[in-house]
Order: sequence, then structure tokens, then C-alpha cells
Amino acid sequence: MRRTNLLRLSGPLLGSIVYLLLGDVGHAQAAMAGVVTWMAIWWISEAVALAVTSLLPLVLFPILGIATMGDTAANYGREIIFLFLGGFLLALALERSQLHRRIALRIVSKVGGTGARLVAGMLISSALLSMWMNSTSCTLVMLPIALSLLDGDGDPALRKKLTVPLLLAVAYGAAIGGMATPVGTPPNLVFLEIWKGRWPERPPIGFGQWMTFGVPMALIFLAIAWALLSKVVFRLPNVHLSPPVEVKARLKALGRMSHAERTAGVIFALTALLWVTGGDLKFSDSYTLQGWRERCDLEWFTDGAVAMFGALLLFVLPVKGIPTLAETEDEGSSSGRPPSLLTWRYAEAKVPWGILLLFGGGFAIASGIESSGLAVLLVAQMEHLKHLPPWLLIGSVGALVCVLSELGSNTAVASLSLPILAESAEAWGMDPQYLLIPATLAATLGFALPVASPMQAIVFGSGRIPVREMVRTGVWLDLAGIILLTLFFGWR
Repeated sequence: MRRTNLLRLSGPLLGSIVYLLLGDVGHAQAAMAGVVTWMAIWWISEAVALAVTSLLPLVLFPILGIATMGDTAANYGREIIFLFLGGFLLALALERSQLHRRIALRIVSKVGGTGARLVAGMLISSALLSMWMNSTSCTLVMLPIALSLLDGDGDPALRKKLTVPLLLAVAYGAAIGGMATPVGTPPNLVFLEIWKGRWPERPPIGFGQWMTFGVPMALIFLAIAWALLSKVVFRLPNVHLSPPVEVKARLKALGRMSHAERTAGVIFALTALLWVTGGDLKFSDSYTLQGWRERCDLEWFTDGAVAMFGALLLFVLPVKGIPTLAETEDEGSSSGRPPSLLTWRYAEAKVPWGILLLFGGGFAIASGIESSGLAVLLVAQMEHLKHLPPWLLIGSVGALVCVLSELGSNTAVASLSLPILAESAEAWGMDPQYLLIPATLAATLGFALPVASPMQAIVFGSGRIPVREMVRTGVWLDLAGIILLTLFFGWR
């Protein structure tokens, strides 16, 4: 209790000290730095529940004059939060129909049942999906499959040891795989938009050019992540979670897919297909697959709307003849309506609502960093870096962007830093590609905190990963990513 009280006190105390030390740069910037310090301490130490810490901007921003209550509250209702909500509900449907168990058993039967092999299988599966679909959506697809592996009938001791590395493999695989293609993660799209608007006379950067550096880097990064998750930070024993014969027997015992499994699978597949094909997919400079949004003039039907569309279907489509779905808590069972894959009582009990507040808190921080002028101040300090050798310049820029991405949305960090770095590159006489591309990839780093990226927040929402474990692994992965960026781009 005493330690918890000390940690709770240290947040505002150190935040106040940071404010006083930075007082000469301006009130808004110093106040924002103090708020970031306070929230970072509480998030990392878990002295206060993460969702509660995420509410601090609603109080501190108006008091400190950083932003109005209305502007701050808007961050907690952004479209992407409804994308996450819809994704959570879709994942619940997979879990409730038991389709995730069937998929998990298939993965185990293919990659093997030892801890290290399962971590490798989850990293590779998440990375391959994330190369072609939004990395956030990929995490929402893979999380229920990973949870099914952990909730199976295998060795309980091994399942306990495997919990954190397997769930982190889902988030890390999705983030790393997203680096391999231009459409894999939002910061890549931010860069392409800036490149197209700022240098229209230069050739566009297509899939082929991006993948020449993206795929090799992702492969090396995945190998490093696997080593950290299975050999270094976590030492997984070389024993099977379940004997291969038992896995085959359990697959056979499942029999044919039930009506609930088919319904959940079809809705999930339809939603994922709409996510993947909504925007244009540019495979080369000469071939682009037009997305359905432009083709059907549905630009406002965004990924968040797609996720909610899929989620609403789960509440209204009846599923007949499935005894396991006619549970006592279902509204349908008491009202005479046929049971559906999801009911509100079930969703209300299962959705990690606190994680949605965590997202909102992260967006509020990113917005405050921008509106207070703290972002400009931080990036302006890089003026002193222009005399460094290229490899040290790339490493320093990557480290700074990585640190910023730990404190807020990776998309927001890319949106804030890339335009300023574009100005810097021209002022320094550099080819902007060699500065902006590593900075873009650095924005996808930030593996240490749940708030750093949607992928980490989603797996943290399972309630099975202590923040300290994520920090312990993520710091090493951040360092590895910065070194890789330096090696790939610092010697040109």
C-alpha cells in the first residue's frame, strides 16, 4: 500500500518538477511535458488503473489552459475507437461460436505445439496478414485465435508461461509486418500522402520499391522478436502444449462446423474483406486495384463504419439450434426471440471498455502535444543534428520519433513529425527519402506501452499482460528497431 501511494504521488510530483524545469520554453509546452510525465509514470507503474489515468487530460488540459474540455473530450469519441469497438465485438463472436478454437487447433497442427514454434507461428501469421490489411484489423483477427490456444486443454504450466509472449507476438507481428508494404500500417500511408503532395514531380513510391527494403527489414525484425519472446526475455521450454496426437483427436472431435461457426466466420470474413479492399491497392506503378469506396462513391463508409456494420449483424442475425448459445443471460432466451451470436448483456460483460478510454487518453496526449507546441519544440531540437554523420543522424531521428510514438498514436506521431522532417531534409540538402522513410518506420516502433499503438492496446485489453512485462520486452525491441533503421538507411 505504501509503495502504491508513493507511485501515485510521484506522478504529479515529477510532472510539476518537469514543468518548473521547462518553464522558460513557454507555459503550454512545459505544462504539456508535465502532463506527459505524470501519465507515463502512472501508466508504467499501474499505480492507478490505466483507464483512470487516461481520463486525466479531461481535467488537466482545461485547468492548465492546454485545450478546452470539448476539444479534449472529442479525442475519446474518434472514429478509430469505434473501429476497435466493432473489432472487439467481432472477436467476441468468434470466441462465442468456438470458431477461434478450430482455427487455433489448425495452427497448432501445422506449426507444431512447442512454445517457441507457437510464438513463431503467431508472429508469422500476424505479419503476413498485416502486410495486406490494416495492422489494427489484423490484431483484432488474430487475438481470439491466440486466446483459444491459451485457453485450451494443454499443459497448464506451459500455458501460463506462454501467455505473455504469445499475446505480444500477435501485436508485434502485426506491427512488424505492417512495415513491409506501403498499406500495412497508417504511418506508411501518411508518408505516401506527404510525398505525393510535396514532391509531385518525383516518381511515386510503389509496392515494389517499398518492399525492396521493407520485406528484408521485416524478416530480420521478426527473427529478433522471436528470439526475444522465446529465448531471451522469456525462456520457453521445448515441450508441447498438447501432444500432436491429442491435437488431431481434438480437431476430429469438433466434427463439422456448426451454424454459429459458419455465421461468425462469414461475417468476420466479409468485414475483413471490406477492410482490405476499401481503398486502392497499388501493386505496381502500372497496376492499381480500385477500392470499392471510390468505385461505389462510398467515401464516408470508412473502416470504423465497416467494423460497426459487421458488429451490428452479430446482434440481429438469428442463430438457430445451438444449445450453447441459449444461455440464461441472453435476452433472446427470455423474450421469445431466436438467439443471436451476440446479445447486449454478453457484450456488456465481455468488451474491455477501459481500453477504449486508454485509446482516448492516447489521442488526447497526441493532440495536446501538437496544440501546445511541444511537438514543434521537440523536433526543432533536431536542427543541432544536421552536422552529424548520416548513420548517427538516422539513428537519432529514429530514436526521437520512437520515443514520441511511445506516448501517443503512431499515426499522430507520423502526421506531426513527417512534415517538419520534410522541411528539415530540404534545409539540410538531403534526399528526403533517406530521412522520411526511416522516420515513418520509427513511428511504427514504440513497443513498450499499451498506449503506443492500437495493436498493443488491443492485446493489453485481454487483461493478461502486465504493463511491466510489455515494457521489459518492448524496450529491447525498440532498441533493435532503431539499430535496424540505422543499418538499412544510415549508410546511403
